[in-house]
Amino acid sequence: MATGKDFLVGVFDDEEVLIHAVSKIKNHGIKIHEVYSPFPIHGIDDVMGHKPSNLPIAAFIFGMTGTILALTMQIWMLGIDWPMNIGGKPYIPLPAFIPVTFELTVLISALGMTGTFFIISNLTPWTTPTIFDKRSTNDKFIMAIDLSKNTEGSGSITQALKESGASEVNSKTLES
Repeated sequence: MATGKDFLVGVFDDEEVLIHAVSKIKNHGIKIHEVYSPFPIHGIDDVMGHKPSNLPIAAFIFGMTGTILALTMQIWMLGIDWPMNIGGKPYIPLPAFIPVTFELTVLISALGMTGTFFIISNLTPWTTPTIFDKRSTNDKFIMAIDLSKNTEGSGSITQALKESGASEVNSKTLES
């Protein structure tokens, strides 16, 4: 029989209350698993203590890959594999390569960033998303607290959530 992980789920009605609640809960020494929102909340990453993303580095790498691929492809096709003298122009006219190079740089960067985001966010087709409360996709803000990673009991965590503005506190067990 598989065992599950126990969570306490605090439901909040307003994003400002949620942001202040995150600070209060962290000041109590309670570790927050994650916060879910129906829309992005400005400043929640700083309050949660998340470090800046490394996605810009991936974007640069994908962009350089697109640029190198475009220039290599055009130089090979027009200058080495099938050179044609068109109106006395050089075999490798670099200014003429700029539009194709730009477009392939943007394409490879966009596709690579999309794939990287999906993999990092665990939004792959073979995974099932964890939904603590379906209302988080509509109008509620959810704070999930993993009980196994906190030394305090569920009663004191429930009390801290209610004191910090949670409209309701539910328990949820996720099967592993």
